[in-house]
Amino acid sequence: MNKKWFITGASSGIGRNLTKQLLEAGHTVFATLRKPELLKDLAEIYPGRLHVDYLELTDLNSIEKAVTNAYAKLGHIDIAVSNAGIGVFGAVEELDSSMIIDQLNVNLLGSIMLIKALIPFLRKQLKGGHIIQISSEGGQITYPGFSLYHASKWGIEGFVEATAQDVSSFNISFTIAEPGPTGTNFGNSLKIAKSMEAYQSTRVHEIKKFINAGFGELDDVADVVEAIIKCTTVENPPFRLPIGKVATKNIITGLQKRLDAIKMV
Repeated sequence: MNKKWFITGASSGIGRNLTKQLLEAGHTVFATLRKPELLKDLAEIYPGRLHVDYLELTDLNSIEKAVTNAYAKLGHIDIAVSNAGIGVFGAVEELDSSMIIDQLNVNLLGSIMLIKALIPFLRKQLKGGHIIQISSEGGQITYPGFSLYHASKWGIEGFVEATAQDVSSFNISFTIAEPGPTGTNFGNSLKIAKSMEAYQSTRVHEIKKFINAGFGELDDVADVVEAIIKCTTVENPPFRLPIGKVATKNIITGLQKRLDAIKMV
């Protein structure tokens, strides 16, 4: 059945692949990104089913405008995917204040404001709606050097958990998608802090070498997107969706370690 989707961060990676797969399957997509011209090729192939608009998560006016425009174009939204995000890397002492602020403004505050803008529209729809928040395994586990990235992902997961309870009576459902390392341009777009000599012999430096080597084995982005789409086809979508063997294993291991830490108290 054709559904109407709203997607942020559609310029590349998961967002663009999701947009493309949905269009190929016959769905209608309102795709948002900072540079709308990057979807010109898809817009020419799918006129009438792909609508493209500007959205910048650090610009509240653009968030509200894009959501309003989407409803004006589509009439309703079945599924909204909060996908846009950035990553910064470095020990907290190495990160300058602008990197810290940017990380939280985009991944946490921007995602919160997007969901806030969507809820009034979804609440008034007869059938409610489904919001998918793209997080990562990093919303449940941590790695050295990614403290601010984890702060943003753990933060948005906590926000979604509480908000899902706030709006459950309005037939609004949530899914937190938690993919593992995926073959997107995340590594190339990652903002890496200048290394301090004090951290050269720490695990932060070891992780930095791992990043420079390309993150090791990566899940295929098309497979990740297929899992996201599939979760929307079931009667009761999962609240949490670890994607890929690596993410599933790491999250289970991480949760067990947290349980073990509680038992030790």
